[in-house]
Amino acid sequence: MLSRGNTGTRLTRRKLLRVFYTGFDLAVIGVLLLLAMLFYVRVYGEAVVSRQAGKLVLDQSSVITDSEGNVLRRIPLPESGYRTMAQLEEMPALLIDTFLAVEDRRFYSHQGLDYTGILRAAINNTVNFRVTEGGSSITQQLARNLYLNRDKNMLRKLNEASIATALEKRLSKQDILQLYLNQIYMGRGQYGIKAAAEYYFGVSDLKKLEISQIAALAAIPKGPSIYNPAENNAVSEGRRELVLGIMQQRGLISPQQMVAARKQKYRPQVEVETEVAGASYIDAVLKEASRLTGKSREELQTGGYRIKTGMNTGIQKTLEQAFRNADAFPPDGKNQQVEAAMVILNHHTGEIAAMMGGRNPQAGSLNRAIIDARQPGSAFKPIIDYGPALESGNFTPASIVPDRKQSYGSYSPGNLNGVYRGQVSLNQALQQSINAPAVWLLKQVGISSARQFAGKLGLELPQEDNNLSIALGGLHNGVSPLKMAQAYSVFASGGTFNEAHTISSITNAHGRVLYKHVSSQRQVISARTAESMTFMLRNAVNQGTGKKARMNIPVAGKTGTTQAALPGVDSKANRDLWFVGYTPDWTAAVWMGFDRTDKDNYMTTGSGMAAALFSSVMNKAIAVRN
Repeated sequence: MLSRGNTGTRLTRRKLLRVFYTGFDLAVIGVLLLLAMLFYVRVYGEAVVSRQAGKLVLDQSSVITDSEGNVLRRIPLPESGYRTMAQLEEMPALLIDTFLAVEDRRFYSHQGLDYTGILRAAINNTVNFRVTEGGSSITQQLARNLYLNRDKNMLRKLNEASIATALEKRLSKQDILQLYLNQIYMGRGQYGIKAAAEYYFGVSDLKKLEISQIAALAAIPKGPSIYNPAENNAVSEGRRELVLGIMQQRGLISPQQMVAARKQKYRPQVEVETEVAGASYIDAVLKEASRLTGKSREELQTGGYRIKTGMNTGIQKTLEQAFRNADAFPPDGKNQQVEAAMVILNHHTGEIAAMMGGRNPQAGSLNRAIIDARQPGSAFKPIIDYGPALESGNFTPASIVPDRKQSYGSYSPGNLNGVYRGQVSLNQALQQSINAPAVWLLKQVGISSARQFAGKLGLELPQEDNNLSIALGGLHNGVSPLKMAQAYSVFASGGTFNEAHTISSITNAHGRVLYKHVSSQRQVISARTAESMTFMLRNAVNQGTGKKARMNIPVAGKTGTTQAALPGVDSKANRDLWFVGYTPDWTAAVWMGFDRTDKDNYMTTGSGMAAALFSSVMNKAIAVRN
């Protein structure tokens, strides 16, 4: 029989063995978990960075400027912010050293994870019984900002560490630091050091930043919404003073410089209100840039391009102010506002100086200035009837042509009010916008020759327009104000064609010129035809249908009206009102009408209102230019 002592000893041994084996199992599991975690850290980050390598190329806001190089628009990034990239060489050493001192003083000695910082943060968080420090290195912050969200859990921290390790293997320290300083959010919708310096201090050359400004910038990342200098309160100021103290402790500045910097008060940037929106113009710029470069609209907006345009800011502002005057437009309909569009271009160069694609254009809204959708009416006669007749050499402004009722097969055009004069000169026919002579002229010249002439002015007509109704501006697809201005600009410039364009040059984020406009001016019609047409169009303004376009300088131009032809509606109802004309330096086209003309939305005013808007805008535009 076993004694009680032996039994107790055996039980104790069994317990010890059980504890030992349990401990051994737990140790093995722990080692396996540690190995799995190390494997995960090694593999996960490499996979993420390899799969999403594109994120290492940061989006940055493209900039659109006017003809003088003044910034019209910084295009926001998809996250609704702005970024302007800067190389490390553009940054002062003090700025870089300050960020390292505040955010990651052991940046150059660790491989992505600052274990000393992590341990310190863990101790402080334990002592304070809450998370007061993160211990994240600059590489970890970059990893989180590029690839992760801000959820606070162990898996996210593990992923962050894994990606940070992968970034350190793939990139140099300088590359990581440059990415961080350009990627970091700096409050108020600004991403990166340069965008923040421009926004808060109006400083584009980073090497001109003052010590107090550098400290203010370095204070932001810990809490962008509360520590940015624009908050201009005790909290943001206190954080800046803390940073100045760190700068002095690290020997980056002297005690005297620290004291002087602390005395500097933040002066908010004065926002200059130009009152120039230019939404329609910017829309046209991006479409043109996409065509010229082959890049998508999104690429152009987020690639850091600098697009210089031909916009004359003074004239654009004048145009926008004119469009705010409701009295300049016909009355609105029952459920629609009368819309309008206008384009002004320099016919000597082809540069589009100003554009409005609607009464209240917004980014992404319908740009009526560039869409081929409206019937030009009699404003098309110089392009398709009188221009081709003069160019043929068989007619002059004094030539006599018939003005009588005629039918051309099933097509029987009529004069307004049914009045016929028997015969008139070309000059009188255009001046009074008489229909019968216009159709007769097109028949004499030939539709094919007339369409070729229009093509020389930039108006390529489809096969559906191979008929006589085009003599009075009845087009299959319609035409845009831009194309009408382009066509008339050839008459204005003595018969030479200068392609209408918004863009002067496109430069990429590295300063390389991708596109530069080169004038391709060419003589497309005879100077004699252009001179004769200008003579006739000036008479149309001075004595004919375009009287309301008269100015104190010579104006040549033509009105155009298309009737609504709606059953049961006033016979004077109109669908489109036009005036296209030019001064010695500028050509412009004005269109007015409803987006959808129907029994509740039509105009009873005539094209004289479009002519009056032309005169009003151009008078002020010329004053601005001079």
